[in-house]
Amino acid sequence: MEHLQRASPVLASLDILKTVEFYKEKMGFDKSGWVDENYAVVGRDKVEIHFWKCDNKIFPENTSCYIYVEDVDNLYKELQKAEVIHPNGPLEDKPWGVREFSVLDNDGNLIRFGQNL
Repeated sequence: MEHLQRASPVLASLDILKTVEFYKEKMGFDKSGWVDENYAVVGRDKVEIHFWKCDNKIFPENTSCYIYVEDVDNLYKELQKAEVIHPNGPLEDKPWGVREFSVLDNDGNLIRFGQNL
């Protein structure tokens, strides 16, 4: 029996409402499970990300998560148009067997998207 079914990263946000707006407008997250000034849940497809309110940028600037995707090339094109690709995170094949790229959100959280090769 497989007990673990899915995971949802919980990332830091300096301003919950601005973070939700960023993920909706720039990242295509179209589902909101919960939003108030201290906590938010946003989703896209089968992925959901939670955000907690913090007052120190050291937390988001030192946090990341990895999301496995299908059709990574088209997602890259979509997010490239939104101008959110990390300067050091272009789409490329990695030696550990994934094709991936990285995004920085409005608070500095690093989101890595990858597809198994």
